[in-house]
Amino acid sequence: MKQPNFYNTLTKSIEPLNTKETGKVGLYVCGVTVYNLCHIGHARAYVAFDVLVRALRTLGYSVKYVRNFTDVDDKIINAANEEGVEAIELANRYIDTFHEDMRALGCIEADIEPRVSTHINEIIEMVKQLIKRGHAYEVQGDVYFAVRSFPDYGQLSRRDLDDLRAGARVAPGEHKKDPLDFALWKAKKPGEPAWESPWGEGRPGWHIECSAMSTTHLGCDIDIHGGGSDLIFPHHENEIAQSECATGERYVRHWMHNGFVNIDNEKMSKSLGNFFTIREVMERFSGEAIRYFLLTTHYRAPINFSDVPLMEAADRVVYLYETLARADDAIEQGNTEREPLEIASNLNITARLNDSLCEDLNTPKVLALLSDSLRAINGLVENPPATKAERKRVAATLKVIRKDLNTVLSVVGIGEEDPQTWLTKRRDRLARERGLDIAWVHDQIEQRQTAKNDRDFAKADSLRDALSSQGIELLDKRAGTIWRLSDSE
Repeated sequence: MKQPNFYNTLTKSIEPLNTKETGKVGLYVCGVTVYNLCHIGHARAYVAFDVLVRALRTLGYSVKYVRNFTDVDDKIINAANEEGVEAIELANRYIDTFHEDMRALGCIEADIEPRVSTHINEIIEMVKQLIKRGHAYEVQGDVYFAVRSFPDYGQLSRRDLDDLRAGARVAPGEHKKDPLDFALWKAKKPGEPAWESPWGEGRPGWHIECSAMSTTHLGCDIDIHGGGSDLIFPHHENEIAQSECATGERYVRHWMHNGFVNIDNEKMSKSLGNFFTIREVMERFSGEAIRYFLLTTHYRAPINFSDVPLMEAADRVVYLYETLARADDAIEQGNTEREPLEIASNLNITARLNDSLCEDLNTPKVLALLSDSLRAINGLVENPPATKAERKRVAATLKVIRKDLNTVLSVVGIGEEDPQTWLTKRRDRLARERGLDIAWVHDQIEQRQTAKNDRDFAKADSLRDALSSQGIELLDKRAGTIWRLSDSE
């Protein structure tokens, strides 16, 4: 098992991943607050951590992946009140749409998906512990964390308490002793969901939720905690403070954060009008194309979201499937029992993949490896070796490359569908968009085959010409004739 090196936001350095238990990783990723559809920033985060999970498992680790849902929050309550529905009903609806979006992006499911509404008891117990240890206080049914009771506050974000206090304000209705303090428990207000607690009816504050859910399912000293860079302060900073004050133990070993999404070189923001949901983007681009695009930039770097790189990513996905189909066809028709050519070992796919993954999850390098492999496949198929003896070894060589490539594809989460099935679905979709009658196309192909069987080659040629005039190319294979759109390359 190779030990990966990842950037740790806490130490601001790339360091080896040292886990509590050898060969096992406990991973907690902050999930969505389910009051609306997911946006492209969510796609960036969850694709990045999806690849992290896949990479760790490929490297031989057993991963317990926990990703929460915040289903109790001001935004949910406000949105539910606007729609005239219960908050939990609205939350459940958007949990369903989240799962649909993640499946479309090729993200595997988390092992555990805790919800705030089902962890109220654990949250209350953590708040009670904080009060007992002198790190929290209750005022008129609200409970606040005393920030200055934790000397290491600001260690993750490199914030200074005095600088923070200078800009801090106490909002109307709050009863904080210090403007820096934050709510652990909020007293009930009219029209809000509430639960019984030692401080009266109320609901959790945002930050305490993740501390309670993560430690419930992964314990203290969590191996990796992840999320977007926007969560470093105050959310993750507050998580560290309240978790370590409640337990007396280290909260997280390794913090990982993905970079921001910019839209045409401006930070994505609703106020700027450059805010896109995943579903809006998928009206024009496939989930695989979006995923490919997201992986072209290192997960920690900001990524510029625009049409041109998305179109390029879509083209790369088509190229990928066409190349895989070409390889599979050559493997099926050739002799795979011979000794493979040296190009298979020279590509060094497995070692290069592992090195790239261990180099702070370097997906651009993984995609470069993928491109090298696809180029090698096309070279073998389109320009086979000069000698007959070497040509007989091509199928065996492709089989080795294809097998190694499957591991790469399983890590990036792209190209995992049967290539010919994928290409056929794409072809049919494009044909329908162009107004072609697919049933007519298949009927013409059947008539042509009948004509060929009857040795009526003039009619067969005429039928081919008729299809060609509609932009359809025919490819006669051993298993039958397949068709494609002439400009679909």
